[in-house]
Amino acid sequence: MTVNNRHTSGFTFTGWHMLGVMLLFFGTVITVNMVMAWNAVNSWSGLVVPNTYVASQQFNAKAEAAKARAATGIKGKLAVDERTVRYEVFHPDTGPVDTDQVIAHFRRPVGERQNFDMELTPVAKGVFTGPHDMLPGQWIVEITAVKNGRIIVHEGTRIAVVRGRQ
Repeated sequence: MTVNNRHTSGFTFTGWHMLGVMLLFFGTVITVNMVMAWNAVNSWSGLVVPNTYVASQQFNAKAEAAKARAATGIKGKLAVDERTVRYEVFHPDTGPVDTDQVIAHFRRPVGERQNFDMELTPVAKGVFTGPHDMLPGQWIVEITAVKNGRIIVHEGTRIAVVRGRQ
């Protein structure tokens, strides 16, 4: 005599259950990918230069100009607080450098909505300031100082403004 001790639960995993599991799994993967793609497209323009071919052709000339500017020894010093941008143009050995114009380009690392440009006003020899309410966060600042129509300082720096302070 044989005794059957198998206990059967009332549930049987069927093909419909497998279909549901697959739809939930792949639906989750596809939904996450779509959300990530949407965020990537809407949070960064992707535009670094308008025409990459032209930029590549100009690279060597720009690199040589940057080397020539660096050889002069003229430097700049940026200071940003919650309401003012200050930039000093100087030579480490001879002091402040007379400059005609200083332009600052403020860019967010991601997005373009808060980007702005400003021309700083001279307040003393080699010292320029400008008023602007700075929003907190990361900024990429590109500054160009010009003397007699020639760029004497061109530098870019990344700053963090925390609660209105750099």
